[in-house]
Amino acid sequence: MFVKTGDNVKIIAGDAKGKTGVVKKAFPATNKVIVEGVNVVKKHSKPSNAQPQGGIVDVERPISATNVKVVSKTTDKEDK
Repeated sequence: MFVKTGDNVKIIAGDAKGKTGVVKKAFPATNKVIVEGVNVVKKHSKPSNAQPQGGIVDVERPISATNVKVVSKTTDKEDK
């Protein structure tokens, strides 16, 4: 897997095409990554002891690592 946690990446395919962000977590076994601020969905949580009220929470979902490209920190251009 060519993407590591902390890398700056640009989304090259999908609904978030063109957005950039930082990789929060990488899953090499499934070839997926979680990018900060990309692919955010609303999750409805039931009331529990930790959250007595429950509610709607924004959660970042993983996307395929093939849909991202590493961006250079110095030149802000896509790397190979």
